[in-house]
Amino acid sequence: MRLTKLSVVAVLIFTIVMGGVFVGCSGGGATVQQSNTTLGQELTDLQEAYEKGIITQREYERAKKELLKKYK
Repeated sequence: MRLTKLSVVAVLIFTIVMGGVFVGCSGGGATVQQSNTTLGQELTDLQEAYEKGIITQREYERAKKELLKKYK
């Protein structure tokens, strides 16, 4: 009987300690950032990417069309 109580106490202590360890592991400190860019700024950035050759004209036109839809 005494061994059973000791086992239960050991399991409870183990559970509490391990629960504390795993609580610290949830999320990893991730933060959510909200963008405050305007349509004008996004279009300007897109134009700059096109002018620098980062994206093709086709990609530019497609992205511009999507941005305009997003802000309607």
